[in-house]
Amino acid sequence: MVELQQLIKKFENSARTAEMHDRINTFPEGYKTIVGERGLKLSGGEKQRVAIARTLLKAPAIVLLDEATSALDTFTERQIQSALRTVCEGRTTLIVAHRLSTISHADVIIVLKEGTIVERGSHDELLEKPDGVYAAMWREQSTAYANANEPTTTNDDVINRKSSDSTEPHYHHHS
Repeated sequence: MVELQQLIKKFENSARTAEMHDRINTFPEGYKTIVGERGLKLSGGEKQRVAIARTLLKAPAIVLLDEATSALDTFTERQIQSALRTVCEGRTTLIVAHRLSTISHADVIIVLKEGTIVERGSHDELLEKPDGVYAAMWREQSTAYANANEPTTTNDDVINRKSSDSTEPHYHHHS
């Protein structure tokens, strides 16, 4: 019984960290609610938060996040980014992202253009290249969003439209 209680607590803590716990508690049967095709439908953002919670629960040595926050609103994305940084600490992490705010804290950012590496470095190092691809993308996103130090928006459609026009994804290695 104690082990079951501990397991339930781990599930709830993972859901809290992924900003999904409160939403789950609004479901008809809470954590016992069936979701998916034969149950309650989840939004894209909710599906991503569940996937993040599952990753947190497993605590793997290597984490791959492919546009992990793309369907989230900006407020939730910021909260989850903080949680992901904590979870990814001490783990090898690869992040594929078009939202540069998602990778600005990365140890190493690799910029691809048409499948070829065109730049590599930290966020600050890449911004020091005024004619660089990353710096241009950062300026573009900073102009589109209110806070130049952390490009964000309350309208995810703007981000998704920008990302579809931009250079290929960026990768992050955290060791």
